[in-house]
Amino acid sequence: MKAVFLDFGTMGPGLDLSSLRSLLPELEFFDLSTANQASERIRDAEFVLANKMLITDALMQSSPALRFIGLTATGTNNVDLDAAERHGVAVCNIRAYCTQSVTEHVFGLLLNLTHSLSQYNAAVRAGNWQRAGNFCLLSYPIRDLSAMTLGIVGYGELGRGVAKAANAFGMQVIISARPGTHTVENGRVAFDELLHRSDVISLHCPLTEATAGLFGEREFRKMKSTAILINTARGGLVDSEALVTALEDGDIFAAAIDVLPEEPPVNGNPLLDYDGANLIMTPHIAWGSNEGRQAAIEELALNVAAFLKGEKRNRVV
Repeated sequence: MKAVFLDFGTMGPGLDLSSLRSLLPELEFFDLSTANQASERIRDAEFVLANKMLITDALMQSSPALRFIGLTATGTNNVDLDAAERHGVAVCNIRAYCTQSVTEHVFGLLLNLTHSLSQYNAAVRAGNWQRAGNFCLLSYPIRDLSAMTLGIVGYGELGRGVAKAANAFGMQVIISARPGTHTVENGRVAFDELLHRSDVISLHCPLTEATAGLFGEREFRKMKSTAILINTARGGLVDSEALVTALEDGDIFAAAIDVLPEEPPVNGNPLLDYDGANLIMTPHIAWGSNEGRQAAIEELALNVAAFLKGEKRNRVV
């Protein structure tokens, strides 16, 4: 059974691949693949594995033997699912593999911003503590999480993980109604109410027609001027230019951004040019702990094993 992993380089180093190799002994790994390279590499392949590689109808047509597409991600927008169904190709994603990693990343960012850790570190390195007339510096604000309300947009596996951690810190947690709907149920609150009430908003929803540009000028003006926005979900949820303006004008206190609409951002982005201390940016790493990445491999292997047995596991097609 010919099998290829088209963009294994996106998974990072140091992973144990024995579970995959035992199922697919002929599996070939490629760090990255262009569309032309992918077309050649998947020729005669029955199994195609990928993380973010775009798998189009045309690419599937170049591999008539293709039976299975396995993703090391929950999102499936990089695969033409309609084409997969027409071609009779199974598509599986993975779930619940990086909850701990994302949750810890969210709270690492949040604690940094609420305790002004970067500013205090810079102050010490600049000699400000050494020249202080007091035993401590209190030049920047420090806020207890237990005095804050966390609003969560997207209450799936990741949203629940973040809510659980927030409860441990003593935060009040509120959950937004589904974006694009006017139905408020199961204890959730209307989206605009969440904007008004939240001291912190953490995004964990998928990018859809209903959520594209979900946070823009209107939303930032409805938020508290002391509020913090954290996005570890999808870059397209946030209008980058509007966020820069909100940070510059003090419409919100701070933001932490792990994702952008274009990744890598080779064509630039307004957030990359903003140098204020109230913005932290990381390069789409919230999911990427050693444990989270290894869990992704093991989940992928379980999907392959189920398919080989004729079972359906995490099937989206």
